[in-house]
Amino acid sequence: MRNAPTILHLDMDAFFASVEQASKPSLRGKAVIVGGLGPRGVVATASYEARVFGVHSAMPMAQARRLAPNAAYLVPRFALYRSVSEQVMALLRALSPLVEPLSLDEAFVDLEAAGAAWDEASARLAGTKLRVDIRAVTGLTGSVGLAASKMLAKIASEQAKPDGLVLIEPGTERALLAPMSVRILPGVGPATGDHLRRAGITTVEELAEAGEDELVRLLGKAHGHALHAMALAHDDRPVVAEREAKSVSVEDTYDVDIHDRLRVGLEVQRLADRCVRRLRGAGLSGRTIVLKVRRYDFSTLTRSETLRGPTDDPAVIREAAARLLGSVDTTGGVRLLGVGVSGLADYTQEDLFAQAAGGLRPAEPEEAVPVVEEEPEPAERHWHAGHDVRHAEYGHGWVQGSGLGRVTVRFETPQSEPGRVRTFFVDDPALEPAEPLPLVEETDASHLARPSGDRTPGEDQASSEPASLPKSWSGTEGGGAAVSRP
Repeated sequence: MRNAPTILHLDMDAFFASVEQASKPSLRGKAVIVGGLGPRGVVATASYEARVFGVHSAMPMAQARRLAPNAAYLVPRFALYRSVSEQVMALLRALSPLVEPLSLDEAFVDLEAAGAAWDEASARLAGTKLRVDIRAVTGLTGSVGLAASKMLAKIASEQAKPDGLVLIEPGTERALLAPMSVRILPGVGPATGDHLRRAGITTVEELAEAGEDELVRLLGKAHGHALHAMALAHDDRPVVAEREAKSVSVEDTYDVDIHDRLRVGLEVQRLADRCVRRLRGAGLSGRTIVLKVRRYDFSTLTRSETLRGPTDDPAVIREAAARLLGSVDTTGGVRLLGVGVSGLADYTQEDLFAQAAGGLRPAEPEEAVPVVEEEPEPAERHWHAGHDVRHAEYGHGWVQGSGLGRVTVRFETPQSEPGRVRTFFVDDPALEPAEPLPLVEETDASHLARPSGDRTPGEDQASSEPASLPKSWSGTEGGGAAVSRP
C-alpha cells in the first residue's frame, strides 16, 4: 500500500434522483424516488429527502409507497443519466489516465499516476477542485474519499456523504477501521456477516484479533486470507483503467404474468433487438446468446447457445433466442424475460447465415418474393412519469402522471422557476415526447470536462487553486465544503 492518500473514490450523491431534481425545479428539496412503478417494481435511487422515511435502493416500490406516499415517483431516464455520467467521467480522466469506473455514478482515480497529487495537501486540493468542477459542469454534488488504498478511499467517500470530502491520513487507518462493523469491508455481505457474528466477530478490530488461521477455518483459505489483510488495512489492489464488459443484456419484469406463448415469443424478439442495439452502441459483438426466464413461481431458468463466431446480427440473435425459448416450459406464466450476449469481441464474423439457419446456409431464391406488410394499428400513447414532453403552446415540461385518458404535465425547465401544471387528453396532437434539456447552461465552465492539453490559449489552465469556489466557502464542515477527518 502506498504512503500518500492519492487514491480517490468518487460517489455521486443519490445520482438518479439528483439528476431528476436538477432538471425539475419543483422537486428540489422534495422526496424523489426513481424506479419501476409497476406492482413488482423496485427502487433504483431515493433522494436524501426520501431516505428520511426509510426508503432505500432495491426496496420494493410498493413498500416505498407505503413509507413515503407523498413522494414523487418517476420512471428512470437512463439516456440522460449516461450523458451526465460521461461528463463526470471526462472530468476524472482530465485528472488522471487511471480511472476505474464502477458504475454510472462511481469510480476510482489514481491521482499519483499523472502527478495530480503526491501528498496529503495536493490530494485534498485535487479532490476539492474536482467537486467544484462537477458542480459547475453538471449542477450535481459528489462525495469524495481520499486514502492510500481503494478500500479505504471507498470507506472515506461513504463517510463524506452527502456532498463532502474525507481524507484518511496514512497511519490512522487501523484506528479508524477498528470500531466499524465487519460489513464495511469488501466481500462481507449478509451471509458472511451472519457467519462471523455467530462466531462472536462483529467489528473490524475483532476480525483482526481473531487471527488469520481462525478466519481461514471459518471462511476458507482465499476469503480468510483476504479479510484478515483488509482488517489490518492492507489493500494493494491497483486502479485498473479498463474494465471490459463480460456481457451485454436486457431484461423486463412484467406487472402481470404472461401466459400466452405467442406474447412470450414476441417479448423475447423485442428484447433481442434491444440487446443488439446495446451491443452495436458499444461497438461489440458476441458468440454466446443467453435467455433468462423467471416463471410464475419465481424459479429462474437460463439457457445459452454458443455460435461459431461473434455476431451483432439481429436476425441471428433473434433466432438463437427463439430456439432457446423452445426448450423452456412457460405454461404456468412468465414474470421476467431477459436476453443477453456474452463471449464479447470488437469484431463481427462476416458470414453467419449458416448459424441463423441451424447449420445450413439457405439457397439463394431464383426470384425475389415481395413481402407485404400490414399497416400496424396506431399504438396507444404512453406517458411515463418524469419523462420530458413539449407542448406546441406551453413549451417544455415533464409528465407528472397519467391515467383515465389524461396526462398531467408540469411546464418548467432546469433553469426556470417551478412551473405550472396543466392536464391534457393523452392523444392531444399538440403534446409530443421531447429530449431532456441540459442541466446546466453552457458557460465558461464547459472547458472543465476536457483535458488541460486540449484547452485553447486563454482558458484557465490547471493550477494549485480550486476553480470557481462557492461564495460560501469556509473550509469548515457544512454547506458542502470539503471536510477532512482522521
